[in-house]
Amino acid sequence: MIELIPAIDIIDGKCVRLTKGDYDQKKIYSESPAEVARRFEELGFERLHVVDLDGAKSHHIVNTQVLTDIAQATNLTIDFGGGLKTDADIETAFNSGAHMVTVGSIAVSNPQLFASWLKRYGTERIILGADVRDGKVAINGWKEESATDLFTFLDHYVEMGVTKVLCTDISKDGTLQGPATALYKQIMEAHPTLHLIASGGVSSTEDIFELDEANIPAVVFGKAFYEGKIDMEKLKDANAIQHKQKQKKFKERCIKDWQRE
Repeated sequence: MIELIPAIDIIDGKCVRLTKGDYDQKKIYSESPAEVARRFEELGFERLHVVDLDGAKSHHIVNTQVLTDIAQATNLTIDFGGGLKTDADIETAFNSGAHMVTVGSIAVSNPQLFASWLKRYGTERIILGADVRDGKVAINGWKEESATDLFTFLDHYVEMGVTKVLCTDISKDGTLQGPATALYKQIMEAHPTLHLIASGGVSSTEDIFELDEANIPAVVFGKAFYEGKIDMEKLKDANAIQHKQKQKKFKERCIKDWQRE
């Protein structure tokens, strides 16, 4: 089953969602992100994607305390993004409870610094953020567009050793119009071993199943959950069925191996 990663986006210390990255189209879902994170853990999730939208716009981490509160309130494996521009920022994120960080803007504007983080912290802790609009990578809270082509960007960093990429199609984000499955398939065709995390546009449980059938390794979702469009029972049932299928295949392989002996 595809890895399921709920998201908490933060502005002014609150859990919010934007539409297409537009800060003027902000909807507040909770005054307490830590409570939301606790709820995700109670539902059985193990991962959490946290984005400091204030930090992304301000070019430095802003909502450090919120990250700390979430880390102290749960045992979720947290990846954190937004405002990571300096060595001090990334150290602050890890010291505040993040297990991984998602870095995008610096990978475009300061490749040498990104490469140093990759070397220092390793590919398990550094996720490459690839936020895309019209085929180009967007940076700084999606406020600026670079001239960097998405696939050229990915080719370069995969060759450098990146193994995890979180790709958001900005035109889909927060719209509940379905994910950019065709784009994610293209990425996986180009880089079959990549742990790709799809983000943006998920509107239903069926969208998650579609990404799973397309063999996309992981998906981030937020608004669809907050709006009550994700059927947790369906996801749990599908996960249980897939687990049983894997167990059955494993047993069949064991029997065949035993018969060959």
